[in-house]
Amino acid sequence: MLIGELAEKADVSVDTIRYYEREGLINPVSVRDSGYREFDESSVDAILFVVRAKDLGFSLKEICTLLRLKNDPDTTCGEVKVLAEKKISDVIAKIKSLQAIKKDLAALISKCADTAASVDECPIVDSLDKKEKGK
Repeated sequence: MLIGELAEKADVSVDTIRYYEREGLINPVSVRDSGYREFDESSVDAILFVVRAKDLGFSLKEICTLLRLKNDPDTTCGEVKVLAEKKISDVIAKIKSLQAIKKDLAALISKCADTAASVDECPIVDSLDKKEKGK
């Protein structure tokens, strides 16, 4: 199948497929004399794997590693589990960071009592306008 059909089957854009190909996530099975690249069903499966992995927060570099492990018959489930455990640690750290941001934003919002005041008197803008962090 050509790239357009692959895009349709995998429900991604042609540009996404080109990007995944440049990144080495998928490879055409052949290239016609005209330069058109041909893909097979395994390319659909690989793209769907990439999309699901991205949905779980894996980076493209991590997905390359996952694909390499998936395609290596000597890979153990434990090796994949280590990557998933690292990802969940990253997610937990990100959640903590987002919770801190939420707390800071809530504190700024609570300082904004006079919503009709000029922007020059806005405590949110004042806080963002400070030249040094933490002052």
